[in-house]
Amino acid sequence: MELNPSDLKPKGETATLIGELKPVHPQLLDGRAGCETWSVEFSPDGSYFAWSLGHGIVKLLLWPIEQISDVGLQRSTACKNHICNAARKSHVKKEKTLDCGQTVWSLAFGPRLSKQAENQRDDAKAGPSSGLSSSLLLATGLNNGIIKVWEVKTGHLLFNLTEHRDVVRDLTFAPNGSLILVSGSRDKTLRIWDLTKDRKKAHVLTGHGNWVYSSCISPDCSIIASVCGHNQVYLWSLRSYTFIRYLEGKHCLISCDFSPDGALLITAAFSKELILWDPYTGEALRKLSHCFSPEYFPAPPDVSMRAVRFSPEGLYFASVAEDRAVRIWALGIDSPVMENCYTGVHVSNGLCCAFHPQGGVVATGTRDGYVQFWSTPRIVPSLRHLSRVSLRHSVSTYQVMALPIPNKMKDFLTYRTLARCHESSELHHLQDVVSLN
Repeated sequence: MELNPSDLKPKGETATLIGELKPVHPQLLDGRAGCETWSVEFSPDGSYFAWSLGHGIVKLLLWPIEQISDVGLQRSTACKNHICNAARKSHVKKEKTLDCGQTVWSLAFGPRLSKQAENQRDDAKAGPSSGLSSSLLLATGLNNGIIKVWEVKTGHLLFNLTEHRDVVRDLTFAPNGSLILVSGSRDKTLRIWDLTKDRKKAHVLTGHGNWVYSSCISPDCSIIASVCGHNQVYLWSLRSYTFIRYLEGKHCLISCDFSPDGALLITAAFSKELILWDPYTGEALRKLSHCFSPEYFPAPPDVSMRAVRFSPEGLYFASVAEDRAVRIWALGIDSPVMENCYTGVHVSNGLCCAFHPQGGVVATGTRDGYVQFWSTPRIVPSLRHLSRVSLRHSVSTYQVMALPIPNKMKDFLTYRTLARCHESSELHHLQDVVSLN
């Protein structure tokens, strides 16, 4: 189904704030660290939201937001009108408070299953799973290098992982339900843990020249990408635990994320540059800038990017920067299709973001401990995009280029249309979505 350009969200449209979480402890007057929300995450099924609200505390809240209690929550008027006291009382026991004892820098739910992995698991139905693999877990990375792993249902601490020697800056579970956990640290290492085996020993990946800020795992669990504040993306084999190659950029990289099909890798740099890469060939397919809009806020010249994430269907991605703006981008379009740059809403320097697994909402965490929930475009991907995602999940760029199919089809399957001019790329994007708004 093809759409007219007018059917797309207008560029720069204001994102709607649908809810806000306020920290229990206010920011310290002397400006010391401690209250920052360094990480926010939704559980794989979208039923829980984890919030690192500073001072060593993680809050596990039931999603959707209308069904959680009023502890620390500031809702929009629309949200308040849909809440009743009975709903609050019936769900308050499902909220959990995890006292980690140290500043929490990173969060990750597991096991985490991609849609393909879910289908494979449902088809297999092979043997009973262990108690650990059948439980929803939350891993928390701490200031002292310890990773605490909790059971979400009970809120009980299960065990600690203790090999890191500095801040655990990033955590991510493999998207195949195998309980493989990858951790990145200020000790300049990545560590790969198998939580179903000997949890006292991890595979260590060394070679980063600086702190590991961010890492991500490809949907087929073959590649780990990591960035450490240098101008290179590090690619590692998750199968052989070896270094593969660099992707060479020009700016200091702070965040990275694979698209849901693994065909794209997006990176964010301190310099506010966003790059969409082909992780197989190392090509930079498109470069964007998280430019600030002076009409809303006067931004200092040294504002930095902080985080970037793909949406669940892979047609959008969100970026967060210290200019207090979260922006939603569409593949192939140079300008954001949504942003939150407007006055009258409490928004401080952004640090992190996470999409709800069913889409429609992105959560952002800020330096003063707040969390905002923003509406995002709700779309139904076209059949052609779904076909591309299904194919690219298991087929590399080189394999696509070797297929006996027309070049235009190869360009589409390898996202080479992203490198075209703005007008042409916008039309291709419009053919890939059906708006629900």
